[in-house]
Amino acid sequence: MLDLSSSRPRPGAAPRARIAPAQVVVLGFLAAMIAATGLLSLPIAHAPGERVDVLEAAFTAVSAVSVTGHVVVDTATAWSPFGLVVIVLFIQLGGLGIMLVASLIGLALVRRFTLRNRITTGTENRAVDFGDAGRLARGILATSLIIEGAVALLLAARFALEYDYPLGEALWRGGFLAISSFNNAGFAPWSDNMIGFATDPFVVLPMSIATILGGLGFPVLRQLRKEFGRPLHWTMNTNIVLVMTAALLVLGTAYIAVLEWGNRATIGAYDAADRILVAFFHSVQTRTAGFNSVDIGQLNPETLLGMDVLMFIGGGPAGTAGGIKVTTFAVLLFILLTELRGEGAVNIFGKRLSRAVHREAITIALLSLAAVMAATTALMMISHLDLDVLLFEAVSAFGTVGLSTGITADLPPAGQVILMVLMLLGRLGPLTLGTALVLRQRRTLYELPKERPVIG
Repeated sequence: MLDLSSSRPRPGAAPRARIAPAQVVVLGFLAAMIAATGLLSLPIAHAPGERVDVLEAAFTAVSAVSVTGHVVVDTATAWSPFGLVVIVLFIQLGGLGIMLVASLIGLALVRRFTLRNRITTGTENRAVDFGDAGRLARGILATSLIIEGAVALLLAARFALEYDYPLGEALWRGGFLAISSFNNAGFAPWSDNMIGFATDPFVVLPMSIATILGGLGFPVLRQLRKEFGRPLHWTMNTNIVLVMTAALLVLGTAYIAVLEWGNRATIGAYDAADRILVAFFHSVQTRTAGFNSVDIGQLNPETLLGMDVLMFIGGGPAGTAGGIKVTTFAVLLFILLTELRGEGAVNIFGKRLSRAVHREAITIALLSLAAVMAATTALMMISHLDLDVLLFEAVSAFGTVGLSTGITADLPPAGQVILMVLMLLGRLGPLTLGTALVLRQRRTLYELPKERPVIG
């Protein structure tokens, strides 16, 4: 059991073993990845005539549990129905697991605070009921299954009526895509991912909605359900996630559409409405699902760079998206604006931001940037490919996006291991690091004299 209490043991009592929340999270996900690797290594998981080695099985397992979507073998042809079921089950486990863990850690942190801080924190987090962990878990499960079920039925109906899939296969493919979309995984049961449905709004829009909802995070979804018509009651977290998500989706769509408008290898061959649809779909997918309806390897280098930024930012906290999270990015943005205006405190949506949050956001952003840069440098040393595609691959892995220019399978084994480490760091790093930063806060009994270095 997780012990986050700060109280000391009673005199004469045996000391209790303390397990850090970060350790529990990492060990749990590592166990899931090992189990998935074992199952995907079984011959029954491979399609007839296909042979998947242990590294390829491990890469797919890490990608599924971390809900990334990076692949080194063709998902549609390499795996048997049993293998595909294993993949989708571990996608669900990974997505639900991260939502549940993030929400429960928030619950544990509130219970660790003093009474006064609990009251304040409870007021700021009305979107989550911190009084019942069981009810919290059931709420997350119910929310996920309702959204996935609705999207699965919409997709299945479209596949059966428009594309003449048998009902059973239509339900299977619709369910697979719904789970993969809501959990921001990016796995698709076709060799070309979603290219065959690029201009079909009845397929790509339900998938996009599921991706966006999964990326908002459970606290935001819960508050929207309870207080949708009362925006003045929304917490700072809800306001930040909704505003930043909308802004990044619009800016991302415009950015991709403008830069790729004349590129006939991507969206340039479609009419204007379809170009906007494809651009919007890829703006959504960089946040961080990873489906693609055009050949990513044919995108312009400047488009790849802009998508790097979107993938690095990611989605909302306590959700299925990856990246450093839109809340971290928003805090950094408001710190910048505050400094440019010469103001003393950072204010967001009518409330003052704690200085401790400043340090946490800067720490997470810089360490995440360092991880991506170190991995990109290592990939350049062992692969000799161009910087733009290697950086895109590294950011995609860290952001648990799964988009690729097509080089993943061609990387040497060491390069694929680097991507596996990045996927694990991207899925667990921001959460566990943020938790550790909060839990390690301690009061000091003295302060050193102030002095300012020269900046700039």
